[in-house]
Amino acid sequence: MVAQKVGNRSGISKGRSAAGQRPVRRTSGETFGARVKSLLGYVPLALRIGVFAIICLIAFVGYRAAASASFFQIKLVETKGASRASVADIQTVVRRDLSQTGVWKADLQQLSKHIEQLPWVRSAVVTRVLPDGIRVRVTEREPRAVVRNAAGRFIWVDEDAVYLGEMSPTDQMPAFFLRGWNEEQTTPARTENRQRVGKFLELQREWDGLGLSERISEVNVMDLRDVRVQLAGDDSQIEVRLGSQEQGTRLGKALTVLDAQRQTARGPLISYIDLTQGKRAIVGLVTGNQTIAEGKNE
Repeated sequence: MVAQKVGNRSGISKGRSAAGQRPVRRTSGETFGARVKSLLGYVPLALRIGVFAIICLIAFVGYRAAASASFFQIKLVETKGASRASVADIQTVVRRDLSQTGVWKADLQQLSKHIEQLPWVRSAVVTRVLPDGIRVRVTEREPRAVVRNAAGRFIWVDEDAVYLGEMSPTDQMPAFFLRGWNEEQTTPARTENRQRVGKFLELQREWDGLGLSERISEVNVMDLRDVRVQLAGDDSQIEVRLGSQEQGTRLGKALTVLDAQRQTARGPLISYIDLTQGKRAIVGLVTGNQTIAEGKNE
């Protein structure tokens, strides 16, 4: 028997081993983002949160720094609702308040208060128009009465007793003026003046309804317990004293007495009519340097 020749198996083994250990080729299509994402998978969660927080903080600080830059400096001031109020004054207040802060960091509430201190401005609503604008919507005060002050000037005031400005020749003349005003710049004085304006408007409504307003030049409400009226026209030298109540009724009675007395020789001598004593009208007459009071029952 011939012995079977066995070949060298080492070559076969090496070939198989080499084929089994051949490295697998990586795909060239893997993106950089995918690689970064795979690497982040090995980063702890806490570290990732910390990095994100730092990035947000840097962005916030950078944005705050940009807010004070020229990009947000005030350039445009838009005003709506101002007819009597000065648009130029409003723009001046806005530019002054925002000169340091810019639009983004502006204190809008404080700016509104400053604008509301201007004449004729009752309220102001301020909004941002980014990046460099401010919009101001004004509600103006309504003139309700004309006050004759101690200097003889005629000043418009509103129902809150706020000075609005002097009456101009083009303004519509009111039926009569308000006299008796506390010109002190104090809180008690402002409170008293609001009460005076309230009483004035009450009397104006009542006398308009009775058709008496045209006979009045001014009403003195310095003391609300002693309301007095100065008549108009040919009766401008006559004062009517009405007291603290029933001023509409008392004024009507005083004018009735006056009209009756005008038909007598004493008519031109009448200085005042006092109805503070109830139903009895006291008529004051001027004779020479003396004033004589006579009673008339009505």
